[in-house]
Order: sequence, then C-alpha cells, then structure tokens
Amino acid sequence: MADAWLAGEVSEPTLSGKVALVAGATRGAGRAIAVELARAGAYVYATGRSSRKGGPSEIGRPETIEETGELMQRAGGQGAALVVDHEDPAAVGDLVDQVARDSGRLDVLVNDIFGGDRYAQWHKPLWEHDLAGGLRMLRMGVDTHVITSTKAIPLMLRSGGGLLVEMTDGTSQFNSSYREGVGFYYDLVKANVERIIKGLAHELADHPVTALGVTPGWLRSENMLEAFGVTEETWRDALEKVPGFAISESPTYVARGLAALAGDPDLSRFAGQVLTSRQLADTYDLTDADGSRPDAWGYIEAHGIDEQSGEGVADFR
Repeated sequence: MADAWLAGEVSEPTLSGKVALVAGATRGAGRAIAVELARAGAYVYATGRSSRKGGPSEIGRPETIEETGELMQRAGGQGAALVVDHEDPAAVGDLVDQVARDSGRLDVLVNDIFGGDRYAQWHKPLWEHDLAGGLRMLRMGVDTHVITSTKAIPLMLRSGGGLLVEMTDGTSQFNSSYREGVGFYYDLVKANVERIIKGLAHELADHPVTALGVTPGWLRSENMLEAFGVTEETWRDALEKVPGFAISESPTYVARGLAALAGDPDLSRFAGQVLTSRQLADTYDLTDADGSRPDAWGYIEAHGIDEQSGEGVADFR
C-alpha cells in the first residue's frame, strides 16, 4: 500500500516557502493531502491521534501519523508529523504556537478530522440512535473543525492570508437534502461542515483567507479497500462483485487537486463553494494515479446513490 502513496507526478515545486497544516492526516484523504502538499514544496504539519508511541485512537486502525511523516519525506517533501487531539483547544493552541514559532507563518489549513463513522447507526431515527455515540460524532466531526479554525485563522491573517479547506462528503446539491439511511447524526455532521464553509466564507470576505470545501468521491481509503478485500494495486478485482466500484478514486486524486488549488493565485474565486475531485482535476488538468479522471458525484447525480451495476461508468471516468 505504501508505494501507492508515492505515485505522484514529478514536477517543479509550486508551494515552496508555504506552510501547511493538515489536521487529520493519519490516513485516507488527509494523509494523501499531506503527502501531495509536501511534494509540491510546502512545509507540512500533519496531525493525528494514532501513533506508534501512544497506540491507535478509538478508531482502532493500524495507520500512524509517523507513517504519514515518512511518506512525506519519501515523496521528497519536508514537514512534521505530530500527535494532536483537535478536540482539545489548549492542544490545538499549542500546535499553532509551535507553527508560528518554528515556521513564522501558516498559508494553508486543511480540516480533515472525523473518524466518527464507527458510531453511525444506519437506518435508525434520532430517538432510536445511540445518543452518546451520536454526540461523539458531532464532537469529532464539527467541534474539531471549529476549534482548529478558531486557533489557526489569526496566524493565517498575520501571514498575509491563504487557503482554508473544509473536507466534506458530498456536493452542496447532494447535502441540501437529508441523507437517507446513514442516521440523523452523520447527516448532521455533513450539514454542519457545509455551514462552517458558508459562515467562514462570509466572515473572511474582507480578509485575504479563502474558505471553501472539497469533497472526494467514492474514496478508496485503507478501510474501504479492506472492506472489499483488495489493495490499491488490485482494487479492480472488487468489480466482479460490485461493478459500481469502478467509479471509485484513490486518495491521491483529491490530494493532487487540492495541492494545485493551494498554488492558484486566483483561488478566491472559489470562496464558499464545495469543489469535487473531478472539478479540481478539470480546473488544473490533473488525473488520478492511474491516469483516469473519475467523476463520482456526477455519476451519482445521473444514476443515483444506490446504483451499483456499473452502468455508464465509462462516461464518468
């Protein structure tokens, strides 16, 4: 799996001199984003809770934040991999103080913190859903984003501005309706993230920080690959049982797009929007690691969220 993270295109660094913080970089899209920002020349602070010394977080996955740091180095980048609990305002404040002390600036903030899926209870209404688990999801997926932005935005403003990205799941159009089946709390988390984007874009309108959202499509995260019994190298083997998996994408896809976005001198035109992996790929002429250009949310709009036959997938890659 590790080699798949190094499948980036070799190009001239476009983010040299920039400093980025990727909150929630232990695995999945967050890890890939940290790697691609580092590959593009930024100095990246990658944070997470799972570590070799302290063990896994409550998510219970084997990936560690130290591995992310090693992948950034193997991609030719520089940065620091740090254990930080983004639910703790004091810990996040200390992190931002360290960034200011060591690097003197912060140009890119990516909030990709969640991991609350384990508490989601599918097809259960609010009054039947476990209350403690539901509130835990809100703490992990909403409070962490608010705390991190609160602590980091002042440093970004002192640095002259930059890019603040809220990672989410779904387009604005898709999330404007209730997400059936996933449970009240999961839907509420995603609705809250969308509102954070709108609120920050409004409050930063007269400041040089651009706030926006980014959503991957059907992401081939470590957990997803395990669920299908495949690896990033063999993921197509899963199509025999689930043809619709053909619309999936690697974490590198959205990460490449976000790294290109961070280097766009005119990125303020996207303030308040939620951009998909495909929109970023089209804007910056990028592809996934295998040379394809998946459009999972376009496929969902055309065929519905439950379509798994793979019908018409070729038109959306």
